[in-house]
Amino acid sequence: MKIRGIDYNVEVVSKGEPLVLLHGFTGCIANWNHILAEFPQQQLVLIDIIGHGRTESPSDPSRYEMNEVVKDIVEILDTLSIDRANILGYSMGGRLALSVAATFPERVKTLILESSSPGLNYLEERNNRKRSDEKLAKEILSHGVEKFVQRWEKIPLFSTQDQLSLETKQKLRALRLQNNPVGLANSLIGMGTGSQPSWWEQLSTIEIPVLLLCGEWDLKFCDIAKNMHKYLPTSYLKEINHAGHTIHVEQPRIFGKIVSEFLSQNN
Repeated sequence: MKIRGIDYNVEVVSKGEPLVLLHGFTGCIANWNHILAEFPQQQLVLIDIIGHGRTESPSDPSRYEMNEVVKDIVEILDTLSIDRANILGYSMGGRLALSVAATFPERVKTLILESSSPGLNYLEERNNRKRSDEKLAKEILSHGVEKFVQRWEKIPLFSTQDQLSLETKQKLRALRLQNNPVGLANSLIGMGTGSQPSWWEQLSTIEIPVLLLCGEWDLKFCDIAKNMHKYLPTSYLKEINHAGHTIHVEQPRIFGKIVSEFLSQNN
């Protein structure tokens, strides 16, 4: 699908209320395969975000800026004749989903944010994060995806994935390794947490139902979710037992049940 000059990989599964699924950094459409059966009432719109999976990886980092990618998502909805969608985003995909809701509120029916954030509140925090993301981007371009993935899998955020089966871990790694180094590097530079707008001050203006999900072992993102819950007027917070950052991988059945119930109550 050609979207604003970029070849996007988009898959539409089944019929019903549209649910857009947005994966995390280093992810792709296939990350959701094992939970698709949990949403029989939904028309599932699966998108490889720019620089990921089988979507194009342009060389210009400015094309990856959050406001640009938000426009891409809205144009995908237009192309599919979807007026308003439920949007589920994980981590980076959650930041993108929230950015769509903050910029084009009329296009979003409900929002499901898994292990995500509205960005960073303070300029110094943003600048520090930008510097560290730019350094990481240079390392990806210098040393390649494989070396980066080996390092990425070992960061504390993903330590709870050690409990996953060997087969699941191998599948996750294979999907990460398929990514283009230019796409990953530019995603960090263009739509990293330090580069994106901070939406903290806009949270109180978002009036659609929002489901905030965090894994009990992911202390940092549970704290963020609890803070977001204070400001979002119609939000629901669920802390998932026996899960870390990647709830949809670590506890897929529970994840599917909670999201399905939220959608049926709010559609």
